[in-house]
Amino acid sequence: MSAIHVSFRHARPMQLAEALHSARDYTLRLFDCFAAAGLDAPARVPQLVTVNPPLWELGHTAWFAEWFILREAASSHPADALYNSLLTRGDDWFDSNTVPHRSRWNLDLPSTGALKTYCHEVLDRVLDKLSREPNTDAALYPYRLALAHEDMHGEALLYTLQTLGLAAPAQLTHDEQTLFVPSGISFPGGTIQLGSSPDGGFVFDNERAAHPVRVAPFTIDSTLVSNAQFADFVADGGYDNRQYWSAAGSAWLMRQERCAPRYWQRDGAQWRTMRFGQLHTLAGAEPVRHISLYEAQAYCAWAGRRLPTEAEWEYAALSGHPAFRWGQLWEWTASPFEPYPGFQADRYREYSAPWFGTHQTLRGASFATPERLGSAKFRNFYRPERDDIFAGLRTCAWPG
Repeated sequence: MSAIHVSFRHARPMQLAEALHSARDYTLRLFDCFAAAGLDAPARVPQLVTVNPPLWELGHTAWFAEWFILREAASSHPADALYNSLLTRGDDWFDSNTVPHRSRWNLDLPSTGALKTYCHEVLDRVLDKLSREPNTDAALYPYRLALAHEDMHGEALLYTLQTLGLAAPAQLTHDEQTLFVPSGISFPGGTIQLGSSPDGGFVFDNERAAHPVRVAPFTIDSTLVSNAQFADFVADGGYDNRQYWSAAGSAWLMRQERCAPRYWQRDGAQWRTMRFGQLHTLAGAEPVRHISLYEAQAYCAWAGRRLPTEAEWEYAALSGHPAFRWGQLWEWTASPFEPYPGFQADRYREYSAPWFGTHQTLRGASFATPERLGSAKFRNFYRPERDDIFAGLRTCAWPG
C-alpha cells in the first residue's frame, strides 16, 4: 500500500512526509480550478454561508500547519504560539477563531502568487522539521493533525466547486453505481466499545473516550439509498406530503421551495442532475447525494424505515460483514453530535466543542475523502440543513 493511503492516525515520519506533500499538491490543484474561473479574487466569490473564498481557504490551510508545527502552538488559543508567522499579518488573516466568516471576503489578503509562495515555504519547513522528529506519537501529533485538517479542507474545496457550478478534475467527479443487490443485514446486537482510546496513534477529541454501549438487535441496509429509490419517494409526492417531515424539516422545506433533491432537474419523463457545472442524466443505481438530514428523515418516514444510530452504524462497519459497503458518501445518522462521556477538548479546541447540540453526526466517508482519513470510528458532523456536502443515507428496519 502506498504511504499516502496508510491511515494518517498511525503514519510515521516518511509516510507523513509523502502524505503532507500529496495533500498540499491536491489543495493547490483544486485552488487552480477556482483561479481558472477568476474566483481566486475573493470579491468575485458568492458570499454563501457554506463557502469560504478559495484564496482565504488556501492561506488558512497553510497557516494552520504553520501554527501547530512550525510555531509549536500548545493549543489553538491565539496566545499559544511560540513564534511569529512567516506572514506579517498571518494571524489577522487566517485564524478562523478570530476572523469571522462574513469578513473573509473583505480582508486585504496577499496576492495569489504570494500565498502560493507561502504555501510552498511552509511545506518545505514542515518537511525539514519532520525529518528530525523522533518517531513517537507525541512528536508526530501536530503533523497528523495538520494532515487531517488539510484533507478535510480538500474535500470542502471539491464540494465548493460543485456548489459554485465549476468544473473539477475528471477523475474526482464520478461516483460508483450500486452493482450488487441491496439487502438487509441482521445483526444480533450486543455491547460494543463506542469511540477510541489513545493507545497509540491519533484520536480526535470527539472520539474519546471509548465506552461500552449496548446495541439492540437491528437490521440495516447493505447499501445506500439509490437515486431510483429516492425518485420513487419524489414521484409519490414525498416533498408535498408534510406527514413525512419533522417540524424543523417542514420549515426548511418551505424556505427552500424544494420539490426534489438539490441539483435535480426534471427533463420530460426523466431526471437530470448538475454535476460540477454539467448536466447529466441521473443514474438510477448511484446513491442519492446532496441531501439534507431533513430529506433523509422524510424518505425514511415515507419508506417505513429509520436512520441508524451512530452506534448501530459503527457496529455494522466493524463487523466485517462482506455485504456492508461504505465509503461512497457520508451517511446521516439518527444521532445528534454530542460529546462522549468524559469529553475533553484537544489542542485544536474548537474542532468539536462549539458544535455539540446543533449538528448531526454523519458516519463513513465519501468518494472525495482521502483513504488515509477514512475510519469506522470517525465522527463527521454538519448542521441538519446542509445539502451541499457529499452526503446520502442508509436505512434500518424498525424493531418488531
